[in-house]
Amino acid sequence: MPANISSFFHAATGTWTHVASDPSTHEAAVIDPVLDFDPVNGRIGAEAVRAVLDHLHAQGLRAKWILETHAHADHLTAAAWLRAQTGATLAAGAGIVEVQAGFKRRLGLGEEFVADGSAFDRLLYDGDALPLGELTIEVLATPGHTADGVSYRIGEAVFIGDTLFSPTAGTARCDFPGGSAAALHASVRRLYALPGDTQLYLCHDYPAAGAAPRDRVSVHEQRESNIHLSAGTAEADFVALRERRDATLSLPRLFWPSLQVNIRAGELPPVDGEGRRFLKLPLDACAL
Repeated sequence: MPANISSFFHAATGTWTHVASDPSTHEAAVIDPVLDFDPVNGRIGAEAVRAVLDHLHAQGLRAKWILETHAHADHLTAAAWLRAQTGATLAAGAGIVEVQAGFKRRLGLGEEFVADGSAFDRLLYDGDALPLGELTIEVLATPGHTADGVSYRIGEAVFIGDTLFSPTAGTARCDFPGGSAAALHASVRRLYALPGDTQLYLCHDYPAAGAAPRDRVSVHEQRESNIHLSAGTAEADFVALRERRDATLSLPRLFWPSLQVNIRAGELPPVDGEGRRFLKLPLDACAL
């Protein structure tokens, strides 16, 4: 029996949140929920994730899992907020410990931040199986974009995070700490080995003006027409392409705010003595 899947697009960050549920028991997994964030005013909101919560209530679904595909660098996760509302178990790939440690150093975070993955309820490893009613969620390690990248397979649907975009947008960058174009090539090859009609659910899409965003692409279509990595793309060619392209890219607009929240599993930085919260911004003064 296939899962019921509903997808929600956050236009401000081009992000998809997916809800997969078992039709028999109505247990649900929410994958990559998003907070609203205005970096100019420092305002954080829950409008987007409330739409997901309203959907759960309207459909009579019980959130059992909140699943992160990786520590996102372009939006703030709503995982902690949604966990507080639903009591669902929050899980991420075990590679998040490496990501936490790296950004703890880069951000100069104090001893109050412990880089051991304990902000998440469960750390996941390749081959883990998570129950979802009468269905099973299979964990596939798909690193490359980040060290903690995982995908979630439920039958003929796979939620792939940033491993691939739509065929016209290609693949994710690999120049973040812990990224590896060779590892991403291997991860994509693993996905391409799945049956051609398998649906790969995307975490992002950036459609052209007037076009609708795509929430999924078949394995067959990706193999045939992904502009960066098709079925015939050799590892060396892909690594060279990815390294050339990544060298031209600036950091995502929400890179530093996102990572500070997301390595905390969506919890905000601790309050100071006056009840205020602050995000850090590392400065690059080399051009002075």
